[in-house]
Amino acid sequence: MLTGLTIILASLTMLVLAIVMGYVLGWANKAFHVTVDPKVDKVNNALPAANCGGCGYIGCSEYAEAVVLNGESINKCTVGGASCAEELASIMGIVSEEKTPEYAVIHCISDCDNRLRIREYRGEQTCRAASFISGVQGCAYGCLGLGDCVNACEFDAIRIVNNLAYIDYDKCVGCGACVKACPKNIIKMVPFKADKIAVVACSNKDGAKEVREFCQIGCIGCKACTRVNSDYKMNGPLAYLDYETYRENSDFEAAINKCPRKCIIPIGKT
Repeated sequence: MLTGLTIILASLTMLVLAIVMGYVLGWANKAFHVTVDPKVDKVNNALPAANCGGCGYIGCSEYAEAVVLNGESINKCTVGGASCAEELASIMGIVSEEKTPEYAVIHCISDCDNRLRIREYRGEQTCRAASFISGVQGCAYGCLGLGDCVNACEFDAIRIVNNLAYIDYDKCVGCGACVKACPKNIIKMVPFKADKIAVVACSNKDGAKEVREFCQIGCIGCKACTRVNSDYKMNGPLAYLDYETYRENSDFEAAINKCPRKCIIPIGKT
């Protein structure tokens, strides 16, 4: 008898607590309810849900909130591209501004066949770990070729061939994940004003003598490219394509042919 009464009292107590908690939760839901602009959901649904972080935000939903609530640019989704920007502009009731797309460029073209004075590396097979060991690939500025950028890319746009990273621009969306992953900082996001551009694929800032000691094709600062095309400039002993001033119709052929080290290479979509 006592046991049955105890069970009944316990059941009634749980029922009362459930009713009270339900009331409290209902009150809290109304009291602390935050009205969300319906445009946030529309913008979020228009985004590709890649959550790659290329826009600078943790995910698409955070970027959507920034666009609607903080006036963030609608052109930051590299995965969605121009069509996504236009859809966001329509939702926000603004005019979409044309933006030059940016993609990653690996400023190194020297694979194992062109590297000199290479030391065998037997440590952890990551670029991050190898970057702490001097002389692994000879040139202190070169690609380590252990694939940190490959692992960071969610779009299968990078491959390693003969210890050198290559980007497939038909797959690259310009998210910038590989830039963050490279411990040598030789991968940069650059504007592509045309489907194909010709870059100086070298990052060695040493003089010609030092470059020749470690690489057979590194830039030696001869300035040959700058003499035939004003889009190429010098940064100390290192030539580079001026990404700000080159034009959509720039002719890179003369610079490519003039380079004695063949380190000016055409890259871009096929």
